[in-house]
Amino acid sequence: MIKRLLAATSIATLCLFSAASAAENVEMWVRTGIGDAFKKVVEAYNSGHENKVVMTEVPFSELVQKYATAIAGGQAPDALSMDLIYNPAFAAAGQLEDLTDWAKSLPYFNSLSPSHVRLGTYQDRIFGLPLSVETSVFAWNKDLYKKAGLDPEKAPANWDEITANAEKIRALGDDTYGFYFSGGGCGGCMIFTFTPLVWGAGTDILSADSKTATLDTPQMRKAVDIYRNMVKKDLVPAGAASDNGANFLTFTNGKIGQQSLGAFAIGTLVTEHPDINFGVTLIPGVDGKPSSFAGGDNFVITKGTKKIDAVKEFLEYVYSMDGQKIMAKYGSLPTRGDIADKVLEGLDPRMQVGLKAIGVAKTPYTLQFNDLINSANGPWASFTNAAIFGDDVDGAFSSAQSEMQSIIDSGQ
Repeated sequence: MIKRLLAATSIATLCLFSAASAAENVEMWVRTGIGDAFKKVVEAYNSGHENKVVMTEVPFSELVQKYATAIAGGQAPDALSMDLIYNPAFAAAGQLEDLTDWAKSLPYFNSLSPSHVRLGTYQDRIFGLPLSVETSVFAWNKDLYKKAGLDPEKAPANWDEITANAEKIRALGDDTYGFYFSGGGCGGCMIFTFTPLVWGAGTDILSADSKTATLDTPQMRKAVDIYRNMVKKDLVPAGAASDNGANFLTFTNGKIGQQSLGAFAIGTLVTEHPDINFGVTLIPGVDGKPSSFAGGDNFVITKGTKKIDAVKEFLEYVYSMDGQKIMAKYGSLPTRGDIADKVLEGLDPRMQVGLKAIGVAKTPYTLQFNDLINSANGPWASFTNAAIFGDDVDGAFSSAQSEMQSIIDSGQ
């Protein structure tokens, strides 16, 4: 083809053609609902670069399976925005590009979200890097605090305060409640908002090597008792027991006094519910020490893609000051700690709480995250529902501990 072109065109035309043909279209899949932050950064990149990112949204519930199927059939995209919890499993299966040397050459590598890098690492090699950072935080409705005779500017520091505040808010009557959580078998919701209670106290539901279920601890018993007590006192709407996550943002109805949410909700409240006057703080552990869940997506590159340089160029743009500011403007926390303050300049100051949470946040590392935690029928989701709403707390602990260990053992 090049020989024919040489015969038919001038050198100038050939140079123009070569420059145009050098541009790459990077095929990238993202989950539906990824939000404006990523969409806007893609638009900005495409408008200023020869290479382009062609983004395809895939339903969140189908994305992992569809990606696995596409890999098996040789039809996978060049890159993917992957929920970081699934990163270890795909890395272990040898389906992702090893980014270790390139990642460590980035001058800001050590400032990238640590939980994301940890979940992107398998056997000391890096297969995923942070794309969107999410943390869980605690929110309170300042107007309801004021109506209940509470100081609207004082963040609760522990669960005794949260419970006491919830009682006063519930006393306002009608359909106003003191607390809310999605407890109807939503494993993802409860790992996000409930587990920080025990993480802050220094315990976990899995051992450090992920080979042992460590669910039944005094700290987890105390966490369960805190939630059970609020349910028993009618401080939580009855619908919480069947909420599978569809009503996770119930706080936005203005009738909930307090709720643990994602930092993403700060942007949602500011832009879509400006009538709600709210504050945010870190989620206290059962002993008062705060923690958070580090969620969001990692950026992964499909093993064998021919466009790896173009993909890396795009990710470096996302990590640039311009890229980070665009992401933050539309609600995503900075992935780079070294420029985070500059990135958030001029934005809602409550975003700083979400940023602060990154420093105390955790994410369980396991190749069996879906079976253990995310599945609606899995042991974690069943446990939180049964232990908080059911009559047999001891039985809930025993069953979940046994089932989790069985799943872990079967994967060894």
